[in-house]
Order: sequence, then structure tokens, then C-alpha cells
Amino acid sequence: MMNVIWLDTIDSTNSEALRRLPELESGTVLAAREQTAGRGQRGNTWFTEPGKNLTFSIVLKYGEGGLPPLPAKDAFWLNYVISVAVADFLQSHAIWCKVKWPNDVYVGKNKICGILIENALTGNGLAASVIGIGLNINQREFPQLANATSLWSLTGEEHPLEECLEKVLALIDGWLPYLQDQDKRQTLFSHYSRRLFNLDVNARYHDYIEEREYTGKIKGVSEDGRLMIWDLETPGKPIRYYRFKEVGYII
Repeated sequence: MMNVIWLDTIDSTNSEALRRLPELESGTVLAAREQTAGRGQRGNTWFTEPGKNLTFSIVLKYGEGGLPPLPAKDAFWLNYVISVAVADFLQSHAIWCKVKWPNDVYVGKNKICGILIENALTGNGLAASVIGIGLNINQREFPQLANATSLWSLTGEEHPLEECLEKVLALIDGWLPYLQDQDKRQTLFSHYSRRLFNLDVNARYHDYIEEREYTGKIKGVSEDGRLMIWDLETPGKPIRYYRFKEVGYII
């Protein structure tokens, strides 16, 4: 069971959670009614209209008083847990979404949810994780974003933020046991994989390793969490493997 602390205004729930990390218990959730400097992947900002969307961070700790230990090499499984839970929440509203690897959530070509996970390490394991989630709920216009959508835009209805947060957290709670359970991981991986954005679709990508653009086709995710793209422009058409920040989508 998670303990939610609502904040009226904060720069970033992830930043606040990291500042207060030593004092916060595992399962603490910091939720902001207004976030003035939200952070996203690749150092991007996350713009959200005050009082309209869910912006919150979950603190998870491992070991005594928290979740079972998790090796640092398995940290990418957190991406699966969170993105699948968000996808389940949207599906409960009859919305089918896709997960843009590693963990942004899209409906069509429009982004509805951004996820930023920051981990603290101890030895070869995780000491704590701060999971920031920005989920568009009731916002109607996105002047600073070219491709964004919200639950209101898709359903035409207003949704109580507190109730939405409660539902999302319950779904995350339900998937967390799959994080360390080897027998259950395949089920989690299957739910994630079938929702992959651009799966088996020809699309353009930017390879930041070789600094080139090319047409490729996503074939899935490897056992160690790397994105697999079939390079359709290189002789022999090899499968290329990418870690976070090594490849970009051209949408």
C-alpha cells in the first residue's frame, strides 16, 4: 500500500523525492497539483497545466523495510512494471496505447504519459528508485507540445485526479511482485512487448552511436533490455541493439 503526500506547488516531484530520499519510506508517493520545472527523458522539461494532470513520483527502496533486493543489471524491469500499469489504466477507459521504448506511453502518435526513473545504487544492487510519472488527464490544449493528448481529449470527460492516481497506484502495486519473481517475469515481458510502439512497422530512426538516420523495423526487446531494430538500409540488414539514449525516434 502506498502513502500519498499531495503538494500544492513544487519544482519537480522527482527532484523533491531525491532531496528527501533519506527520510522517505518505501512506497511514499509525492503528487503535485502544480509542477513548475518537471523533468523528462534526455533532460527535457515536462510541461503540464496546473491542476489538470497527474504529476507524481514514487519512492521505492530495496532490502530491509522495502522491496526484495534487485540487482542493478535488472533495473530496466522497472520500465516494464510502470509502463504496463499505465497502459492497463488507459485500457480500463477503453484506450489502447503503445509504449515507446523504454517507457513513454503514446496513443497513436500522441504522447499521453512520460516516465522518468532515477536509481540510487549500493554495490551491485539498487538502493532506491524514484519513479516520476506525468500522465495527462484533464488538459485540453497543449500549446508547447506538437504531439500530445490526454484522457479528456480521448473520452470527452473530466476525471477526478485523486481517483485516477489511486487506480494507477493500485495497478503498479499489482505488477510490482513480478519485478523479482523469475516465473512471473515472462508474463510481464509479454504484456510490455505486445504494446511496443512501431513494432514490426517501417519507420525512421536516428542512431546516436553512428550519427545517422535510417529506416528500420522494431523487432522487440532483448533479454538485457536493449531495443532491437532491423536496419533495412544496411547490406545484410542486421539487427541493431540499442541502450537508452543510443537511438531516437523520428515521428
